[in-house]
Amino acid sequence: MANQKILDQKQAIIDEIVENVKNSSSFIFLENHGLSVAETMELRRMLKKSDSELKIYKNTLVARALNSLNIDLNAELNGPKLVAFGTDIVEPIKAVAEFMKKHPNLEMKVGIVDGEITDLATLEKYATIPSRDGLLTMFAGGLMGIARDFAICLDLHAKNLEEK
Repeated sequence: MANQKILDQKQAIIDEIVENVKNSSSFIFLENHGLSVAETMELRRMLKKSDSELKIYKNTLVARALNSLNIDLNAELNGPKLVAFGTDIVEPIKAVAEFMKKHPNLEMKVGIVDGEITDLATLEKYATIPSRDGLLTMFAGGLMGIARDFAICLDLHAKNLEEK
């Protein structure tokens, strides 16, 4: 029988995983095929810029935490896994996708986005969405275009009235 202190430590980690899944908009499982410590630290820094985190948990503890949340990802929990998560849906996925371009040793597998299990194809689609700032810039550009066109229309109408 395991020591009670060790069981309590494991339960604390399981509780931490449960809280991270509940409080995160995106929770992504990554497969590590030999990242160095320096590369892992670089990924942590990239994720930190987008208010996201990278954790390494034992698969058995992740499986217990997910089972308590009625999420079945046991088939995916084999081999060395990293977990990236954050409060924003897109930013952690984009950061990981950007990192993967330079480091083929890392691979996105599956994720939990807004409480739904999300496959790799959907995660790749999320990675192509522009950032929030980019979307706001596009929106503002569209509004400016409408205002410009309206100003031109008013100017042409005023010139038309002057000619009469």
